[in-house]
Amino acid sequence: MFRLLKRSGTRTPEGPVLGGIPLGERPWLVLGGGGLKGLAHLGAWRALKEASFAPAGIVGSSIGALVGACMSAGRPLEELEEQARTLERTDIARLQRRAMWVGGIRADSILRDSPFRGYLERVLPAGGWEDLKIRFQANAMELSTGREEWFGIGARTDVSLVEAVYASAALPVLYPPARLPGGLYVDGGSSSALPLDRAASLGATGIVAVDAGSGGDMPVEKILEDGMVGVHQRVFSLMSRRRRMELVEGWTGVPLLYVRPELDGYGTFDFDHVEYFLDAGRQAMAEALGADRARATD
Repeated sequence: MFRLLKRSGTRTPEGPVLGGIPLGERPWLVLGGGGLKGLAHLGAWRALKEASFAPAGIVGSSIGALVGACMSAGRPLEELEEQARTLERTDIARLQRRAMWVGGIRADSILRDSPFRGYLERVLPAGGWEDLKIRFQANAMELSTGREEWFGIGARTDVSLVEAVYASAALPVLYPPARLPGGLYVDGGSSSALPLDRAASLGATGIVAVDAGSGGDMPVEKILEDGMVGVHQRVFSLMSRRRRMELVEGWTGVPLLYVRPELDGYGTFDFDHVEYFLDAGRQAMAEALGADRARATD
């Protein structure tokens, strides 16, 4: 699958070298959005742990915020993978029938927020920010101003970890915006679906970025089977992909190992393909890291 490895002009002699990219003494991990496809982050994390990669910090957007927070808390990978495999649609996606019936197109969302919030409370550390072992930040977009807001150590911690992750993953139209001090907040991918700049600004000497977003070709029938939601998510995905590609292709910052699993053609809520997402993330990262092993045998 498409992988892009970039180097800055200056080589850093200290720290890990992954995929032929010297990452320096303070490498950060950046996890992007992608709906359920973002479970590929767990597969990538497995390959990184097998390579003894220990990030100095994690930045996550949308589903990347959820997975990143769990990683930051040191939750066992096997538990996270099992929770991913047993995830059901009703755990996070239940129609807001009454609001839709009464308000119609004026309803603030199609799905209820309570199931998703309940799921976050079950999987995120009970102690919130205090339980995180790796520095972590997540983004969300304030709806009235378009301002990008950051939550986590070194940013806002005046709201709970659950509220911050919900805000970062509250996909517009699908979930109600998060009502927090300072405004209404929606999915972080609305402003930055792969926040490389944030990791660099926080002191990263190198970045490993996992892009679980799609945007490539998708059958028309698959788009239309979810009606207006499918059309909306397809447009959102295409716009996000263009921004991500422009960012990565024009990147001139710290050394970057960019890994994009093979996820095109899958939707935001493809519950039937969780096992594939896990494997796709592991395989893509393993292939990227395989450059080191191949180089060592030359």
